[in-house]
Amino acid sequence: MEGNKNSIITLTDESGREVDFDLVCTFDYENKRYAALFPIEKVEGVEDDEVMLLEVKGDGQETVFDPIENEVLLDEVFNEFMEIFDDMVERDDTAES
Repeated sequence: MEGNKNSIITLTDESGREVDFDLVCTFDYENKRYAALFPIEKVEGVEDDEVMLLEVKGDGQETVFDPIENEVLLDEVFNEFMEIFDDMVERDDTAES
């Protein structure tokens, strides 16, 4: 797992509009790489308190963020993210004490 404080990335949505996201973290699950992204601006279909989970693919020159189409896999990746996120919050709380 890699935490990425203050990492802003810009993605292009289906309509060609650029949208900025805060990269919460990247992590591996089942030999694939995933990213948890928090939208900085309103994104259709994403609530204000939700993160987007996307698969990270790349060929060394270009990185692509693909949606997770399989609902079962999305649930599994979400559960993995929640465990990682809980650990991140716990470490931050401990560091502040």
